[in-house]
Amino acid sequence: MKAIELEKAYNPKGFEDRIYTLWKEAEAFKPKTAKGKPPYVIVIPPPNVTGVLHLGHGLNISLQDLVIRFHRMRGEPTLWVPGTDHAGIATQNVVEKRLKAQGKNPRAMGREQFSAETWKVKEEHHRIISQQIARLGASVDWSRERFTLDEGLSAAVREVFVTLYEKNLLYKGNYLVNWCSSCGTALSDDEVEHEEIPGALYHLRYPRTDGTGFIELATTRPETLLGDTAVAVHPEDPRYLDLIGREVFLPLTDRKIPVVADAYVDRTFGTGAVKITPAHDPNDWEVAKRHNLPIIKILTPEGTLNAEVPKKYQGLTVQAARPAVLADLKEQGFFIKEEKISHGVGHCYRCRTVIEPYLSEQWFVRMKPLAEKALAAWRAGEVVFYPRKWENTYRNWLEHIRDWCISRQLWWGHRIPAWQCPDCGKVTVAREDPVQCAACGSKNIEQDPDVLDTWFSSWLWPFSTLGWPRQTKDLAEYYPTSALVTAYDIIFFWVSRMIMAGLEFTGQSPFREVYLHGLMRDKQGRKMSKTLGNGLDPLELADEFGADALKFTLAFLCAQGQDVLMDREAVKLGSRFANKIWNASRYILMNLENRTLLANPELRPADQWMYSRLNAAAKGMTEAFLSYRYNDAAAKGYEYFWNDFCDWYVEATKLSMKTGNASEKDRTATVLLNVLAESLKLLHPLLPFITEEIYGKLPNTEGLLITASYPEYDPEKEDPEIEQHFCFLQELVRQVRAFRGECMLPDKPLHVLARVKETEIRFLKENIELVKLLGNLRELDVEVQTEGQSRPVGSIGLAGPGFDAFVYLEESLDPGTLRQKFAKELAKDRRFIDTLRAKLGNPQFLQNAPPGLAENEKRKLDDAGQRAAKLESYIRDLEKESL
Repeated sequence: MKAIELEKAYNPKGFEDRIYTLWKEAEAFKPKTAKGKPPYVIVIPPPNVTGVLHLGHGLNISLQDLVIRFHRMRGEPTLWVPGTDHAGIATQNVVEKRLKAQGKNPRAMGREQFSAETWKVKEEHHRIISQQIARLGASVDWSRERFTLDEGLSAAVREVFVTLYEKNLLYKGNYLVNWCSSCGTALSDDEVEHEEIPGALYHLRYPRTDGTGFIELATTRPETLLGDTAVAVHPEDPRYLDLIGREVFLPLTDRKIPVVADAYVDRTFGTGAVKITPAHDPNDWEVAKRHNLPIIKILTPEGTLNAEVPKKYQGLTVQAARPAVLADLKEQGFFIKEEKISHGVGHCYRCRTVIEPYLSEQWFVRMKPLAEKALAAWRAGEVVFYPRKWENTYRNWLEHIRDWCISRQLWWGHRIPAWQCPDCGKVTVAREDPVQCAACGSKNIEQDPDVLDTWFSSWLWPFSTLGWPRQTKDLAEYYPTSALVTAYDIIFFWVSRMIMAGLEFTGQSPFREVYLHGLMRDKQGRKMSKTLGNGLDPLELADEFGADALKFTLAFLCAQGQDVLMDREAVKLGSRFANKIWNASRYILMNLENRTLLANPELRPADQWMYSRLNAAAKGMTEAFLSYRYNDAAAKGYEYFWNDFCDWYVEATKLSMKTGNASEKDRTATVLLNVLAESLKLLHPLLPFITEEIYGKLPNTEGLLITASYPEYDPEKEDPEIEQHFCFLQELVRQVRAFRGECMLPDKPLHVLARVKETEIRFLKENIELVKLLGNLRELDVEVQTEGQSRPVGSIGLAGPGFDAFVYLEESLDPGTLRQKFAKELAKDRRFIDTLRAKLGNPQFLQNAPPGLAENEKRKLDDAGQRAAKLESYIRDLEKESL
């Protein structure tokens, strides 16, 4: 046959787009029916249509693609459902900013026109996101792509809302909610992100109405005192027993408020007295309900003070009202002191505005009945988390779950299917738009203007994407799905709620396995962000290094239970590996000139060892894939191909390719190609593009690699005897190579005597030429190792498991020069060892060292110690020579 020419340099831009098109045209991403094999199904965590993909998306998509390709190659009907999320608040924010930049007022446009503008943005971003997902090589079934606002998912959302209402799991009422004045909407507890910020604790006087003094209390939000309706003290606090039931003056107002006794108050904290502002604090709200206190709301939806406060403060924002109130408190003698503190303050997870507790009429889901089912499913083993530590987080959240506020004061999203009747005051909730009130028949009804929380559609994603509530073929065949692969930061927002929804509406958990991966951070452990300027664009990295290089690097770095620390330089790991695969394959293919492939080639010892290593790699990688240990799978694939295949086996075959006759070269080429084909299958889930490109050029393969069979571990293929023999041979070669490096003799052929155990002598003699090739030896003498043997005159001794080797000193190896060199290197190593011992003996270093650093330093110390011992041995041998 003719030699097959690969491009000299690995150039992923030359084939990645072409390969992806090839897969799509072959419909390789669609599930293929396989008798006796259950399907493997995952749904993509839908990216928000608010922009473009970031590196966190790159990690998530790469890991999902890896696992879906692995299961596809195992012959399972494999489905990966793609899609995007309408992302209510986030998308509305993007559109409002864009419109304001164009000089347009979003609110003046009206709901219909604003929604039309938002759909345009959605289409624009969706197109970009889809292109990006494809650029990363994601093998999703594009024919089943969904969007959380498409017709089918909208029907599912409506069905769930109505069903919950019918089951009395949905209610509407005036409650204290988390309010974002910037977004102009309520948020669920899980959408509030708390962070420590500098603040102050302000101590104030509330005068007693009987003129006998005052009561001191402290607050971090002095402007809210304008909405106070009581002061609370503990019923058993002796300091305030005479005050309970009496009144105090509310500073800056003309109101009197009562002093109430409530066990909620911590009498050991501060002064033991607290102000009660029911409309703007969740704890105060509960106190007010117990004591039937009035509720005074002092904020508008825009976050400004309303008509319930003195006129001078009306219209001020919270930020502006605080200094104005403090100034007046000081001027009128109500201010005592200020303490600087650091405290946790809630912020909107989208726009970062400080959240205000706010009394508002909202829709809520009663979560406790749903949570109980989700807990029972987990306890029964119907849901398993990887890593297991997240099960405690899941359990704790569900055991302490609060009702979910699902209404949002937005225009973009699923409009709430509820109609208010002003004539009778009743609400009609229906699956189809009603024409009249279900209670009184009046046609004077108005639909609720609010939309549903984004997550209300997302929690239905695993089954709504497959057609539910219709009983579709896809739903019957592919639900429940097999696994969920997502980041740990949305275990509350999404993962737990999906499990609850699946159990409530389908009677089954939507997936059995949940793999929660870490977040992307820079090398300093900081979250990647535009503010810090440390973010990485996955598409830029894919264009610079190739999608395979990025995907492999992400998998290699993604250890279970840990965040992924990465910079641009890290992607060179994957790039170097892809280059190694390319160059090794190129070498094999370019040496096929005039070769004839054999049907059943005989296997030599090196071939037997290689197949045993391939078998072991298949076992290790399969186990790692099945347990979501992506980094272990990548590391095993890397070690197998780079070390076993390239550094040892391909090098070993050069003996036959250089010195063998035509039939031996044919045999060697055939086995090499067969092993290469299996190796490409092994690596395909990790590096899909390059493996497909090379696989398609092999003369011994047919069809696409994406649908080829993954190598299966076979216990019958284990060959511990050949592994032991070859391991012995490798160690001998390593010792000789190490000596060559230490003497700086890279190209000089050496003369070596090997004394080996009797169990290895036959194997070594049969493979002398191979050892000579791998060790670059001019001559190799072999004899049995016995006790009492002396070192041959004129040699330096090397030792390894089961052998002693001696390198003969010849004219070019001057003993005096070598001794000086080794002594100099030994002194350097000893200084290094002293430095490491001092560092590791320092308790402060051990206490403050980042994770893994101390262990790394200990490994350096061990390595340096072994090298020093070896140099000492060389020097002793050389000193004996000079005697």
